Amino acid sequence: MIPGMTETSGQDTHTTTGERTEPTARERWAAVRRRGARRLNHAAAGDSLRERLADLAEAGAGVYDLDEPADIYGNRIVADLEERVAALLGTEDAAFFPSGTMAQQVALRCWAGRTGNPAVALHPLAHPEVHERNALSQVSGLRPVHVGSGISQPTAAEIRGLAEPFGTLMLELPLRDAGFVLPTWEELTELVEAAREREAVVHLDGARLWECTEHFGRPLAEIAGLADSVYVSFYKSLDGLGGAALAGPRTLIEEARTWRHRYGGQIFQQFPTALSALIGLERALPRLPEYVRHARVVAGALREGFTEAGLPWARVHPEVPHTHEFQVWLPYAPEVVAEVALRQAEETSVALFPGHWSGAAGPGMACTEVSVRAAGLEWTAEEVRAAVQDFVRRLPGRD
Repeated sequence: MIPGMTETSGQDTHTTTGERTEPTARERWAAVRRRGARRLNHAAAGDSLRERLADLAEAGAGVYDLDEPADIYGNRIVADLEERVAALLGTEDAAFFPSGTMAQQVALRCWAGRTGNPAVALHPLAHPEVHERNALSQVSGLRPVHVGSGISQPTAAEIRGLAEPFGTLMLELPLRDAGFVLPTWEELTELVEAAREREAVVHLDGARLWECTEHFGRPLAEIAGLADSVYVSFYKSLDGLGGAALAGPRTLIEEARTWRHRYGGQIFQQFPTALSALIGLERALPRLPEYVRHARVVAGALREGFTEAGLPWARVHPEVPHTHEFQVWLPYAPEVVAEVALRQAEETSVALFPGHWSGAAGPGMACTEVSVRAAGLEWTAEEVRAAVQDFVRRLPGRD
C-alpha cells in the first residue's frame, strides 16, 4: 500500500466463483503492466526485478566505477554518496541511513539531547505521526506536540502560539498527506524565524526536498540552509532502491552515526542502494523541475476533463500542484473507483489512475495520488482530458 493511503481499495482480495478463483487486483494490474499499458503514473518501483537489476547495471556504469571494490560498513561508494549529498545540500556532512524513519528519529533524538527538551513540534499529518507507529515516543522517548491542522502547512502564528516549550520544530517539505503542499518561501522563512524566537532548532523532513526547488525558486542548498538539519530520501523522488541521508553540522552527523549503529543501521554492504541513489541524483534530480511544470499541465487537464464530463465534487488538490505530485478526490467509495480505473486500463491499455485509492479525503470521497515523472511527460493535456472523460463514463450511474 502506498504510504498515506489510510484505507485500502481492496486490491488484494481474491474472489471465488464456484471452484474458480478470480485474480486479485494486484494480479490484474500486473497483467496490465506486462501488456505495456500506457500509465500516467509510472515509478521505477513498479518495474520487475529483472528490469531494475538491468537498469542498475547499465546506468550504474555511467555514474560510478563498477570495478571499484564494494563497500564495507559504509565506506567507498556509501562514503562517496554522503559527500555528494552534503555538497548538494550545502552542509558540513551527511550520513547514509537504510531508512528515513531511522534517520529522522536519530536526528530528533540528537537534537533533544542537545536542547534538553524532548518535545518535537510537528504537523499532525507529518510522517512520524501517521506512518511510524508512534516510534518517536515508543522508541526514542520524544514527545510530539502538534502544530497546525487540516491540509495546509503550519503558520508562524501557530508556532508562536504553542502553549508549551519545544526543543525542535520539524517541518515536512512537502507535507505529503496534506496533498504534497508547501508554504511560500516567505512563509517558510517566517516559520523558521518563529522557531528561533522560541529558542528551538529546525529540522526538515525533506524526504521529497529534491522536488521543491521549482516552487521556491531557490537551489537546494539555500532551502536546506534555513534549517539546522535535513533528511532526504533516495527513493521517493529519485527512484532509488531505498535509503536516506541525514545532513547537517559535522558534530551532529558524527553523533548520528553512533546512534545509527545503535539502531541497527550499520549494515555490512549497501552498495546496490547507494549506486541507485547516485543514479537518481544524476538522472532524476535534474528533471524534477520539468516534472513539476508538467504536473501543473496534467492537473489542469484533469480538472477540465472532470468539468467537461459533468462530474460534481471532483477535485484536484492542490489546484496548482506545488511539486510533481498531487491528489485527486472523487465522490465515490474507494473500491468503486479503484475497480473502474483497473477496468479502463484492461479494456483500453490506458492507465489514468494506476495508484491506490483510499478514503483519506473524507466520508464518501475517494483519494488517489498522481505523480508525474518521465512517463507522464508523454501525456498531452488533450490526451489527459480524453482519458478522464472515458474514465468518468465508466463510473456507476454515468451511462
